[in-house]
Amino acid sequence: MVRVHPEYLAGQKLPYKVELEQLWQQRYESIRDHEKHLARNGTVVLKFWLNVSRDEQRKRFLSRLDDHSKNWKFSSGDVDESALWKDYMNAYEKALNATSRPWAPWYAIPADDKPYARLQVAEIIVEALKSLNLRYPPVSKRQLEDIGAMRELLEKPL
Repeated sequence: MVRVHPEYLAGQKLPYKVELEQLWQQRYESIRDHEKHLARNGTVVLKFWLNVSRDEQRKRFLSRLDDHSKNWKFSSGDVDESALWKDYMNAYEKALNATSRPWAPWYAIPADDKPYARLQVAEIIVEALKSLNLRYPPVSKRQLEDIGAMRELLEKPL
């Protein structure tokens, strides 16, 4: 949002002045550095961009207006911001391209169909979990003997 509305930067009280393009590059670099640090220390980083089409966004806004239980989700600012669709798409594209790396990939998921989008995200997460080859630690012979002894103690009547 700040990329589309750079005037919001004034509220961030940045300690120094910098050209806008340089600021974005510094922020992307910080994101890449942080995510690389996480990955080097064993964290799996998966990022999902749920790509909703402009027409679907419009339908969802109308649904929020029509369904009183969804009115709280709607803001008149949503309509104003939707007029800046191309600017937002440009900002998203730049951010995703600048911050997607092998150790922290972005997955762009078509999200007009919510069940489909959820399935895609779930499948990516499941595959990432499988790739970790997680297993319970092996139980040694000594531990098995201890377990047997504890069983005997616990099975004794009180």
